[in-house]
Amino acid sequence: MTGESPNDLKIFSKQLPDKDAAVLMGFPGSGLVGTIALQYMVEQLEFELIGTMTSKFFPPLAMMNKGVINDPVRIYMKNNVTAIVADIPIHPMICYEIANGLLDWLTPFKPKEVLTIAGIITNEPEKRVFGVATTLEALPRIQNFTHILPIGSISGIASSILTECKIRGIPGYGLLGETVNAPDPRSSAATIEVLNKMYNLGLDIQPLIDQAVEIEQSMGKLAEEVQQSAEQSPKKDLPMYG
Repeated sequence: MTGESPNDLKIFSKQLPDKDAAVLMGFPGSGLVGTIALQYMVEQLEFELIGTMTSKFFPPLAMMNKGVINDPVRIYMKNNVTAIVADIPIHPMICYEIANGLLDWLTPFKPKEVLTIAGIITNEPEKRVFGVATTLEALPRIQNFTHILPIGSISGIASSILTECKIRGIPGYGLLGETVNAPDPRSSAATIEVLNKMYNLGLDIQPLIDQAVEIEQSMGKLAEEVQQSAEQSPKKDLPMYG
């Protein structure tokens, strides 16, 4: 199946399940929380790669693995769960076009719900997961698994997707993993724990925790090397201008 919206978002995919599908989305953002979480999920649970999407709005960037190019945005499916995983960031100026094109494509399938995963920078160690929903009636679906945000704002592609869901009457949810402004598998693991409860995935998060420890150790070692280098560098008298 090929879909093309007036916004020039081209989607090539197999048919999605009608009416009962949950659609999960993860685009790069703070901590890469959504991208890491959903890519880990589709790999560990062996989701089927069913499609891709492209657009003139996407940046000219493609990731590769072992010499093979990856589609920048991929669509996976297993049972009644569909996952859209992106490697490329979406510029704020085109968030509306991408979100509108995605929902134009999704709406005819009548998805049960749409869920986006993103990061929220707090620089706190707890790795809480905050939750938002498109309607008051939808909140009970997540209120026992997340910290409901009482007030605030969401930016980026996640906000545009949730707004389009609200306009179209599709139940939409946002999971915001508490993160720092660096790749954060620990925050992604916290969001997966929420997905486990919502969709009964039974996904083991320990490998992600191990990855988080490795990243934290590498960053700590790098910080020490930078500090040692700064301390060992000879200080020179700099000319003063005035």
